[in-house]
Amino acid sequence: MNILSCSINTFMELLYDVSGVEVGQHFYWQIGGFQVHGQVLITSWVVIAILLGSSILAVRNPQTIPTDVQNFFEYVLEFIRDVSKTQIGEEYGPWVPFVGTLFLFIFVANWSGALFPWKIIRLPQGELAAPTNDINTTVALALLTSVAYFYAGLTKKGLAYFNKYIQPTPILLPINILEDFTKPLSLSFRLFGNILADELVVVVLLSLVPLVVPIPVMFLGLFTSGIQAIIFATLAAAYIGESIEDHH
Repeated sequence: MNILSCSINTFMELLYDVSGVEVGQHFYWQIGGFQVHGQVLITSWVVIAILLGSSILAVRNPQTIPTDVQNFFEYVLEFIRDVSKTQIGEEYGPWVPFVGTLFLFIFVANWSGALFPWKIIRLPQGELAAPTNDINTTVALALLTSVAYFYAGLTKKGLAYFNKYIQPTPILLPINILEDFTKPLSLSFRLFGNILADELVVVVLLSLVPLVVPIPVMFLGLFTSGIQAIIFATLAAAYIGESIEDHH
């Protein structure tokens, strides 16, 4: 148990250090006694505004014979429902909004880094980029996922949920506990690393060969960004499904 306690303390120290990871300069705001990345909040609000505007557009005037726009939104909703049902099972219904919000926010946030001309907006320090280009954003999304699957398991099973930590044998208790710490760590670093690497590659290529060469890389980045959104949402749904499934 001393080893487990040391591992947990080490993880928390690592998570605290990760929150301070910076690439380049940043534009900070002081809110109360906290220092926050202002450029991340700005781009996150833009992404949220796009999602809210799209949602209003989707439900404003539904037609019996759907238009092309309505067909598109219905396809997106059906895709999210399929992912949720596949990973969670028959009790997927209440979790469609959560999984869908994760997927849509990450998808639009990732694409915003490649499609929006953030660089033309000048800040006192730093520059605007995709919200998921900041480790604090991806850690927050990963921690939300952890809270969600803990809530799902405790809501369905009560305190019996914690029996999973001693299955199939109590010897695995430390490993099963550490698994709950490694899940948000892997979720956050996977998303952050891929988006950061993609944007850095594009910036370097633009500085070296500014005309034609970066274009295929940018299209590849769009594809990768979409895949990362699907992976994150799928894993989040899988963790929720795992927490509510019956262990025999």
